Amino acid sequence: MGTVYITQDDCFIGKTDERLNIRANKQKLLDVPLINIEGVVIMGRATVSPAVVTELLNRHIPLSFLTTTGRYLGRLEPELTKNIFVRKAQWQAAGETEKSLHLVRGFIRGKLKNYRNALLRKQRERTDGNFQTATERLKQILSSLTSTATIDSLRGLEGAGSAAYFQCFNALIRSEGFSFEARRRRPPTDPVNAMLSLGYSLLSHDIQSAVNIVGFDPYLGYLHVERYGRPSLALDLMEEFRPIVVDAMVLNAINNRIITPADFTTEPISNAVSLTPEALRTFLRLYEQKKQSDFTHPVMGKKCTYQESFEIQGRLMAKYLMEEIDQYPPLVLK
Repeated sequence: MGTVYITQDDCFIGKTDERLNIRANKQKLLDVPLINIEGVVIMGRATVSPAVVTELLNRHIPLSFLTTTGRYLGRLEPELTKNIFVRKAQWQAAGETEKSLHLVRGFIRGKLKNYRNALLRKQRERTDGNFQTATERLKQILSSLTSTATIDSLRGLEGAGSAAYFQCFNALIRSEGFSFEARRRRPPTDPVNAMLSLGYSLLSHDIQSAVNIVGFDPYLGYLHVERYGRPSLALDLMEEFRPIVVDAMVLNAINNRIITPADFTTEPISNAVSLTPEALRTFLRLYEQKKQSDFTHPVMGKKCTYQESFEIQGRLMAKYLMEEIDQYPPLVLK
């Protein structure tokens, strides 16, 4: 089953024997074997029984809390794995070291190459879109990565590449009623940004689970600066997955009219836009389907799901830091 998403406010999450069950208004909403669950995400308010908390910790199943609009609040998870050697290598690479610079270049290269490949693919599929300026800009930025010697400068290149990509994002939308002007968050004030922000929150949950499994400290990153409570390493690794998981899924939902403009509501004071409860369930289903879809991993040379690739990339990062491989290969799909 993968991840269980709970969107019903004021429900009760309990367990019976080896099964997780969710009830609201004296009705059973879900009853699923715990062995089939990889994560639990609560969006809104819910009561979790102590027995469920204990069971999730024992089974190493993370429990994440998000607002109804997808803003990350926090998570409950078991202690870090016993692989102290991975964390030692992670901490030794902190700062402006050769290894941290290499990893930051890899995260950015993966993200920007996936951005460029997405635009090139759309350029081949359509005759009414012109993405040449953006693809050339991304190509120039990618060629500058190797000669850029500081992490701050690399962050600047990442920002420039993202700006070039998102300037074209509206042209990728082919459904009436949707438009995209710029990336807006905290809060998102249009339907496209609302879906992107929600998707990135869900992706962050999954990537953090993967780096925990590998043995990393998720709060020490290289591209993202340290901030109290921020899972910087998870956000680092997440960069290369943004275009190929969330952006691709959101565009599919829009262009195939799986989600329509009528599926959103707007808060009167903050102007925050969010999905209706029914559309939220549709979005979560699409995200889960995307995670479970498979592809041939370009480095491993075998089929895997996106969910599995989160951990694969984490393990490749660990191998690089522990000097078992010479380079970290970001996940790039054509």
